Amino acid sequence: MIKITEKQVEQFRKDGFLIVDKLIEPDAAQAILDRYEGIFQRGEYETGIKPDEVNLPAGDPPFTHQICNAWKSDLAVARHILSEDLGKACAQLGGWNGARLMIDNLLWKPVNGRPIGFHQDSMYSLWIDKPALVSCWLALDHTTAEGGTLVYIRGSHKWGGAKPIMQFHGPEDDLKEVREWAETHDLELDLVPIEVPPGGGAFHDGWLWHGSRVNRADVPRRALAAHFFQSDIQFNPELMTVGNGPIYGRYKKFGSNEVDEAYFPITWREDGYRTPGLDEYLEKGIV
Repeated sequence: MIKITEKQVEQFRKDGFLIVDKLIEPDAAQAILDRYEGIFQRGEYETGIKPDEVNLPAGDPPFTHQICNAWKSDLAVARHILSEDLGKACAQLGGWNGARLMIDNLLWKPVNGRPIGFHQDSMYSLWIDKPALVSCWLALDHTTAEGGTLVYIRGSHKWGGAKPIMQFHGPEDDLKEVREWAETHDLELDLVPIEVPPGGGAFHDGWLWHGSRVNRADVPRRALAAHFFQSDIQFNPELMTVGNGPIYGRYKKFGSNEVDEAYFPITWREDGYRTPGLDEYLEKGIV
């Protein structure tokens, strides 16, 4: 069970992130990891529903592979992503009265895997009227600095919004945009690699600059990320073409800015509300 203290909230607000040695039990992390080969390599989806994005670019050296919204496809993933504990923790850190899932990311960085460019998550969610996110990154393998783990830039959530970076997957210079932003504004880069055991991880502010570097270890690095909005969001039709709006704008209703809970479920709210049907789905796989 994830419990967030006031001291941890203060640290999160100060640094822009919070590292936690155990988010879920190691056997629960292993249960998700056991699904990876089927999902990534054979396209096996437990529920029969394909994820929203399957990004498996080929190259040498290899790219990080990414699958988005695997919660719709696999119950082991969904049981973590849609848990009340996770939603509540993100809401507490964000100072919200409720949390709604934006998207999950299954991530697989192979040996020698290329970096993910340093970026701000919230710059990709301007298609929502309240784009400030709180994200949770869950390690499924033991992570090390040399193994291409997630890296945060301490305090960078206070630097203001930049813009979506030019190359997200496998850039030659993973720090290019954030370095230029820091130099322009006379700021220092304080890089913090996330080193935790399986089942550990970290929360981060949506405006925090972060990325991952080349995997120079002799084992892959696999992780699961979840990105949350506050629960009372609406679509922002004026910015639907920015970030990943062109992908997730497909769920916008005609003539309405309402955000459909079937695609962006509310996982926790302080009044006890939770999107109807979530618990039945987690138990039985029934939508």
